[in-house]
Amino acid sequence: MAKSIKIRAKSKGGITTVKALITHPMETGLRKNKKTGEMIPAHFIQEVVCKHNGKEVINCEWGGSVSKNPYLAFKFNGGKKDDSIELSWKDNKGEGDSITAKIR
Repeated sequence: MAKSIKIRAKSKGGITTVKALITHPMETGLRKNKKTGEMIPAHFIQEVVCKHNGKEVINCEWGGSVSKNPYLAFKFNGGKKDDSIELSWKDNKGEGDSITAKIR
């Protein structure tokens, strides 16, 4: 189970709504540590991919300007109850996470 992603997917009238909250510091590399005065290294999500039953429905390319703990919501045509939704992310340090959930 993903430690950094909370996801919900709901289908109504042939349209599926996906809502996800990702826990991530999203550092731009432009801030200084107030105590030491040293720059905080960049650490941000670069790619978010969501698949419905193995088929990609959204692919996002993010940068350092996205806020800490980003929230992502989108809709797509198709999907029905108990179909599979997989959301994954990768950041500029090579870290990542993924989660699979069922559409309600």
